[in-house]
Order: sequence, then structure tokens, then C-alpha cells
Amino acid sequence: MKPNEVQTESIYLNDHDNQIDNQSDNYRFNALLAVCCSRRSVLKGSLMVAATGFLSDSAAANTSVNPLVGFTPVATNVGNGRMPAIAKEYQYEVLIPWGEPIQPDGPAYQYPPSAKNQAQQIGIGHDGIWFFPTEVAVKDNNLLVADSETARGMLVVNHEFGRNETVLGREQPESLEDVRTSQHAHGVSVVEIVRQGKKWVRVNSKNARRIHANTPVRFSGPVKNSALIDTPSRNAPLGTLNNCANGYTPWGTYLTCEENFNGYFGASNRENDWVPSPEQARYGLRKNGFGYGWHLFDPRFDLSNTAFQNEENRFGWVVEIDPNDATKKPIKRTALGRFKHEGVAVTVGKDERMVAYMGDDQRFDYVYKFVSTESWKVMIKKDISPLDEGKLYVGKFNEDGSGEWLELNVSNPILAERFPDQASVLVYARVAADLLGATPMDRPEWITVAPTGDVYCSLTNNNKRTKPNPANPQVPNKDGHIIKWHDADAHVGSKFRWEVFLIAEESHSENSEHTYSDPDGLWADPDGRLFIQTDGGQKKGLNNQMLVVDIKTKEIRRLLTGVPGDEITGIAVTPDRRTMFVNIQHPGRGDPTITNFPAAPDGVTIPRDATLVITRKDGGIVGS
Repeated sequence: MKPNEVQTESIYLNDHDNQIDNQSDNYRFNALLAVCCSRRSVLKGSLMVAATGFLSDSAAANTSVNPLVGFTPVATNVGNGRMPAIAKEYQYEVLIPWGEPIQPDGPAYQYPPSAKNQAQQIGIGHDGIWFFPTEVAVKDNNLLVADSETARGMLVVNHEFGRNETVLGREQPESLEDVRTSQHAHGVSVVEIVRQGKKWVRVNSKNARRIHANTPVRFSGPVKNSALIDTPSRNAPLGTLNNCANGYTPWGTYLTCEENFNGYFGASNRENDWVPSPEQARYGLRKNGFGYGWHLFDPRFDLSNTAFQNEENRFGWVVEIDPNDATKKPIKRTALGRFKHEGVAVTVGKDERMVAYMGDDQRFDYVYKFVSTESWKVMIKKDISPLDEGKLYVGKFNEDGSGEWLELNVSNPILAERFPDQASVLVYARVAADLLGATPMDRPEWITVAPTGDVYCSLTNNNKRTKPNPANPQVPNKDGHIIKWHDADAHVGSKFRWEVFLIAEESHSENSEHTYSDPDGLWADPDGRLFIQTDGGQKKGLNNQMLVVDIKTKEIRRLLTGVPGDEITGIAVTPDRRTMFVNIQHPGRGDPTITNFPAAPDGVTIPRDATLVITRKDGGIVGS
């Protein structure tokens, strides 16, 4: 690898979602702001309350009333320090930083880690997260965490990425051992935690485990037996990579989403001068990847090694994990399509069909929806996963505020001309969506669903946009926005109505104390609050942050700010919503001269990704 190539890829790793791989011409709208999207008019009107999870539309009638957001916001001149800052009514503690053992009696953190130890330790790049209670109580039909001595659950955490400079202490791996260390820092951590008094701690657990790039996995759904995921070497499917946002199912499993998997592949050119196929180029596969160098020592990630042809097609999926059964392999659910999944927001639609909304986080890529064939309860009883049988759609946003879900099915003549079978459509879902004329979006990130049926999606930014389209009206879109839509027929229909909910640029007024940019993580709680997490250059010198919005009034208050160079990401709550788990990702970009979080500032200690456990000092609901 040439020195200038290393430098280019290292820079790109800090900007891995901003490359453009969509070369289709799905840009049909030019004079749109005057039609329906003036920056002021899109912010008018009000929305009904938002909620998490699997509540019916009627649940909105039972939500609590104002004041929804009553805490004192973190001031702009406070939220720029070397340690997190939180509203004065709140407190936080640090849990499971990178390198801590999965089991309390496992190998202790030591920098840099060995491959063997890292496989038994918390990974790096904390991202999507969810809490699965194992001991709960029910009171007045509400699910509550049990008393403070017995509150217990499985906490599942994604690990999106960790640069070589941070994980290994150098820019490039020098051996297969180095590569294994990096691979074992990726994936997912499953830990069991217990609340002892007011503090949450890890405990030994038969179900605690690491799932990483070399963990055995299996495939299900339409692509399970496809030649497109076979390799000439017949190597068994292993691993999950670049696990970004997440979801969870009504039957109690965790969904982790593979995003920028392409960056771990490269071409050594030992046998030929490798060039990507059109399909590989559409998924961003390139000679040098993101500079991880795995392909130099592990042939599985070498695109020029013909023995491992199609290995890249084994990544880019939604992966299901049972947090309460370590004997089960993670399952890649192929019916949900292959692309750079940011997350998956699961809800229950008409006839109890499972519905999953997903964003493909890259400039000019798309929003997708999956609907199970029948009731998820019926399918489970038949021993059929609701994630294996159903219809996959891609979104088209029209000028008049209407929208269409376009089915990605090989029975469509447009797709039949290009693809031989449904498995091919799903493996190359991006290509199929291009052909159907889906609306190119400004990096669709997290999606969350309200009990009213309203769906919110963060579009984090796109400074390369030169033409507006209906749902992405800003040219360029430097600070991002949030849209909402409402599907016809209780989530299972093919039509929807949409509008822009918030534009981040509107928060930058001179005296504003609620300024934010680059919305990313989203979560709508049952009372009508929308939590917004950011990942990008904040205004007024702020670190990345988490804000809380009253959806009805659109009042915004800053609950938390992180540390320099980080991302605030991942939201999980205990069932009583009195404890929230939020992640600090890549603090200081791994540079100890910027921050030493979670250690006290000393300019030397390597900063470590970690989870924050957030509570109100008065024991109230988080966000109020």
C-alpha cells in the first residue's frame, strides 16, 4: 500500500458515511421549496404524542400531560468541556468502557489489548443499545423494574468501529494477530447487569458473550441458499461488522445492523489488478477499503483472492441475536435486504403484522420498509420468523406531501429484466431501489415510531446536494433535518403522507440555547418526547449532544453534551424509564491530548468508548 493511499483512507475513516456510491439519476425535482417545503412553512403545525415500541395508536389517549420537558438545559458555554455535562436535575455514571471484561472475572483491561483478551472484553465504538429485563414487576398493567436489589437485565451494545491507531496503537496491522485484535474489537457485546442500590454493575452470566468478526453465524430467509453468499473455499459464515444502530422485536430479541462493512475489505492484487464490479462499486467496495488492512493478512477480506469470492455479500444485513440464549448463533435475516443499515425500527401494524423501517446511511441513499406476511404471533407459533417472510419496500417521496412504498420484488418487470431471482434483488437491494426510482435522501439515519403511527427519521446532512427533492429541500444540507410520515392502513399500506418536522439550521439563531446540528440517534418515548442525538460539527463550540423535544410544541432542551471528538449515540431505557443508557463513541477520536474520558484529564490516558447510565436525581422519568 502506498503512503498516500494510507493517508487518504485514514481521513476517509473519519467521514465514512459521506462518500457517494449512488450514481443513479433519481433527481427529478428542481423547484420544490416554493411548492411545499419553504423552511418556515415546513416547521408549522403540530404533531401528536410520540412513543416507543409496540403500542397501538389508541395508546396515545393514555399518555401523560405537560409539562413534558421541565429540566434546566445544559448551557452552551458549559457543553464544550473535556468531560460530559448534564442538566442539573440529572446525574450519570460510567458503565462498560471498551476493554472491560464481559464477565467480571475475565481478563482485565490492558492497552493495547491482545486478540485473545479482546475477544473476552467489551468492544470499541459503542453505538446502538437495548436493555432486556430479566426480573420485572407488574403494577396496574404497567411493566416496572423490580426493587433496587433485584433489578436485572441483559444489556446489548453494538460496536460500530475502532481505528487501528486507537485499537492497535499504530496506523497499520503488522500481523494476523493485529488483525484478529481489530476484528475482535468489532461486533456486539452482551452483558448481564444488576442494580445494587443506586448503582448498576456487571455480573457473571451464562448468556454474557462477545459476538465479533469471527463468531459463527447463520443465514435465513430468501438468500439462505443463494450462490451469491457461497464462496469457492466453502468457508463457513462468520461474523458481524460495523454494527451501527439497532432494533428489538416484540418476541424479545435484539437486532443489530451492519452499516459500513465495505471498509474492511480490500484488494492485495497478488493475482490480478482488481477492479470492482458495478455491484461492488454500488456498495462502496474499493481497493484499499478504509485503511484497516485486514485483507493483507486475512484472505477472507481480500477482494482479489478468488477463493473468497462473494464473502462481501455476507455483510450488510440485519442480524438477530437472542440476548437470553448464548447457545444460539446470530442469524442474518436476508428478507430485510442488504445495504448499509443504520438501524431498524420495529412496530406492530395492521393484523399484528410486524413492520420494520430502515435507513441506508449514505449520501443519496434510501429509506426502506419491511412488512411480515401475517401476524407475528401466528408466524412464531408456526415456527416461522416474521423476519423471514414478507415484503420489502423502498420509499418515494412526492412533491405534494404524498409518498409511495415501491416493492422490491422480482415479479416487477423492471427488476425481472435485471435480476434472475428474489435472492439477487435482496443481495443488491440498492441496485433494485435505483431501478425503481426511489427518492435519494440526505443520509437516512435512525428511525422511531410513535403510537399514533407517526414515524420520524433523522437525515443527518449532505453538503454535496446540488438539487433539492421533496423530502430533502436544502441545498446543500450542511446541518440536517428530521422528517415524519404516517403510513396508510396502520403501517402495512403502500401509501403515506409526509412532512419535514425540524430543520437543524433553524436552531442556530444568535441567542439560541437549543442549537444543534447533524441529528442522528432518535427515540420517541410514550409521553410525547423525541430524544435527538447528534454526530457532527456542532455550532457555538459545543460537543455532540442529546436533546429532548416536546413533539407537540417543538420546544427543545439540551439534556447532555459529550466530550470533544465524540458522537452521542444509542438509547435504551429500563421499563420504568427511570434509567437511560446512552453511549459516548470514539471520544477524542482516540487522541489522549483531546480527552481522556472516562479517566480524569491527564493528557496521556487513552480515551475509551463507554456507556453512560443516566438518572434523574429525584428518581423521575428520564427526559421530564
